[in-house]
Amino acid sequence: MLENHAQFCRCVSVLFFLCATNLSLAQTQSRTEQQPSNSPTVILPAEKAPAPVARETERLCGGFIEYAPPQNQLEVVGGEQEQEQNLYAVGDYVFINTGAQQGVSEGQEFSVVRPRGEFSSKFSGKRGTLGIYTQEVGRLRVTEVKAQVSVAVISASCQAVLLGDLLRPVPSRPSSISRVEEELNRFAEPSGKQTGRIVLARDAREVVSKNQIVFIDLGTEDNIKAGDYLTVYRPVGTPNVARIPNEEIARNASSGFESEHFRGGKFSIQAQRVKDPTDARRINPPVTSPEVKGRRPPLPRKVVGEVVVLNVQQRTATVMITRTAQEIHTGDFVELQ
Repeated sequence: MLENHAQFCRCVSVLFFLCATNLSLAQTQSRTEQQPSNSPTVILPAEKAPAPVARETERLCGGFIEYAPPQNQLEVVGGEQEQEQNLYAVGDYVFINTGAQQGVSEGQEFSVVRPRGEFSSKFSGKRGTLGIYTQEVGRLRVTEVKAQVSVAVISASCQAVLLGDLLRPVPSRPSSISRVEEELNRFAEPSGKQTGRIVLARDAREVVSKNQIVFIDLGTEDNIKAGDYLTVYRPVGTPNVARIPNEEIARNASSGFESEHFRGGKFSIQAQRVKDPTDARRINPPVTSPEVKGRRPPLPRKVVGEVVVLNVQQRTATVMITRTAQEIHTGDFVELQ
């Protein structure tokens, strides 16, 4: 009996030891899972997705300079509420001078344009006129067709539609132009490709910035196409709007800056260096900025921005400014990237 009892006690002890060991292991594993890992977590930067560079308004309302506009007799000739208004916007019903006899169908869309006049520029190297500057006013959709006239609703407008505005088929253009946003390289080397000038900005602007529309004197005859990017630049040192005739801000002298009593010092820290500091005659002629500019090697051009082509005509293109390093002027150069 004693021997059996001892054997039973040994079995119970072994079982107790195994249970305690398993419990300890489970607790240790649980604590390990709860404690944060000491190894560093590497978070890779997310790749930037291409984003649209031009909104619908820029693509719809950019306008263009057309070298040889087609003969066009389609126009807005009236409005449903013309007894009370002469300006028409989105949602207004207007009448156009074309109908079933000319093959117009319900649901057909037209682009509303407004030719403004012949345009040439002193900045362009192309001789003669660049074309007819034409505003894009909006779009309309035919809702009801009569024999010789049709009713149309204005579906989009860039500005007020007027009686006499012309109609054209909706132009075929890229639905969207996308690009990954990058930092502008302000010292990019020339590409050696086609170069031209910014010849016009809308609304008589002379200084323009990002997301604004301008026109360049490069077109299909220069192998330019929609979606092309061009660098905007000017030669370094080209004056901006403000001109400073006196470049040196302080006189250059070796005496006269100190007081008679304390004699604090005879050199102004704002004056330029002298050509020969060991000149015994103490004439000390200064080195001037124009002199330095006249003997320096060629410097990099000054990159001020970038544009993307939205619409191309024969001699010109409508472009939108996508990136800027500073203000852009009419007359600035552009180069195909």
